[in-house]
Amino acid sequence: MKLFRLKIVVVAVIFIMSCSRQVTRINPDQQVDLSGRWNDTDSKLVAEEMIKDVTGRPWHNNFNIENDRKPVVIVGYVRNKSSEHIEAETFIKDIEREFINSGFVRMVSNAEFREKLREERAEQGEFASPETQAKWGKELGADFMMFGVITAVTDSYKKEKVVNYKVNLELSNIESNEKVWIGDKEIKKYIKN
Repeated sequence: MKLFRLKIVVVAVIFIMSCSRQVTRINPDQQVDLSGRWNDTDSKLVAEEMIKDVTGRPWHNNFNIENDRKPVVIVGYVRNKSSEHIEAETFIKDIEREFINSGFVRMVSNAEFREKLREERAEQGEFASPETQAKWGKELGADFMMFGVITAVTDSYKKEKVVNYKVNLELSNIESNEKVWIGDKEIKKYIKN
């Protein structure tokens, strides 16, 4: 009987150990693609390439010549029209980071964050000393707004599939509604199970 119990304990321990999970920290810049779906690496790469393209186009120089200043840009929305869950807010933040780091434009916050800033400004008006209060009516107006869409087309057969992600972005002049830039970027992934 003791031998039988010992065997059960050994089997249970082996079973528990085989079910344990191992977690390893990795460098955030390391490219890891486990599922084949859209991921953080795709978001960063697309944002880098598209902002490099948009800031190198004629609209930027034309605006600088006509206005003698950097254009002010706001990122509106990027819609996910793929069948996957893609967190658009992460991609928008990657776009904003690349725009700011390019040094070619000035960025303003979207409507949600502007509202939070206005709430803070109102509280400062009530609680902060007059010399340190942020002033009303000093917000920077945007000259251009960026919109976009993420789509994906999947072709599959048996245990293989190809997913083609396409990101289309547009930059429009807010005052005139003129589209000054349209860009797209594709990422194609081959996945074999």
